Amino acid sequence: MPAFTFEKISPPVRRAPAATPPQKPRGLISQMINRFAERRARRALRASPRGDEKLAK
Repeated sequence: MPAFTFEKISPPVRRAPAATPPQKPRGLISQMINRFAERRARRALRASPRGDEKLAK
């Protein structure tokens, strides 16, 4: 019987969350669509009281 035994020592477990991959820059078309959508949403918010009156009739 051997006097020494060798065991495989596993590396310590990391408790930190995994690093998130960097986000890709958005494409030009996506940026343009976002701009149009923001403007449309602002216009809808400004016009909503007037628009509700038109729908009620």
